[in-house]
Amino acid sequence: MPVHLLNDELLFPPPEGANNEGIVAVGGDASPARLELAYSTGIFPWPMEGLPLLWFSPDPRFVLFPEGVHLGRTLKRTMRRGQYEVRMDTRFGEVIERAATAPRPGQDGTWITPELIAGFTGLHDLGIAHSVETYLDGELVGGLYGVSLGAAFFGESMFATEPDASKVAFATLLGHAFGPWAFSFVDCQVYTEHLARFGATEIPRESFLEALADARTVPSRRHRWEAELTPEQALTALDVLSG
Repeated sequence: MPVHLLNDELLFPPPEGANNEGIVAVGGDASPARLELAYSTGIFPWPMEGLPLLWFSPDPRFVLFPEGVHLGRTLKRTMRRGQYEVRMDTRFGEVIERAATAPRPGQDGTWITPELIAGFTGLHDLGIAHSVETYLDGELVGGLYGVSLGAAFFGESMFATEPDASKVAFATLLGHAFGPWAFSFVDCQVYTEHLARFGATEIPRESFLEALADARTVPSRRHRWEAELTPEQALTALDVLSG
C-alpha cells in the first residue's frame, strides 16, 4: 500500500489508510499546527534516523481506560509515603529535554529530535502540551509530557533519576485525568510492558478513532495545568474508580 507524501499543505490522509506498519504519511514538518492536527485525527509522529518524518496510526492501538487502571503495591506504598511532590507545567522544557536524553535499554539515540522539541514546546505555549513533574526535596527527579485534546491525553515520553519517580508522575496524572477532570482515556500508542502493568490494553484502531471522536466533543483544557491532587490524593481518586 503506498504511503502518502506530505507537502506544505496542512493535511493528513485518513488514518485508516495506514500501511501494515501503521505508517500513514511521510514528510512534512513538526510545526505546532501540524502536530495538533495529527493528534486530533489519531496520528502521531515517530522519527527514524535517516528517513523523512514518519506519521503513524497503528492497528491495534495501546490505550489506558479508567476502568482498567492498575497500580502495583510498591508504587502505592511510595505514593502514600509522600516523599515525592508532583507539579504540572512548571518546567516543560526541562522535562522534554531530559526525556530526550534519558538512557533507554536497547535503544541508541532518541526519537525526540530538536524539531519535535520545538514543535511540542509550541504546543505547550498554546496550552495543548503539558508536563507532569516529580520532585524530591525540591529537585526535579522525574516526569512526563504529552498532548491533551478534549477528554483525551496522549502520552509521549518520560524520565526518572530516582526510583518510581516517573511512575508517581504518571499515576498522579491518572488520578487527575480519571478523577476530577473526567478524561475518557490516555493514549499509550504502542504496546510496552511498562504501561501494560498500569492496565493499558490493545484495541482496534477503528475503536480508538471512535473513542477519540467522542473525546474531542469535550472542550480542551487549553491552559497551564496545576496539580489539584497530591500523589496520595490521586491514589485515593483511583481507588474510588476501582471500587
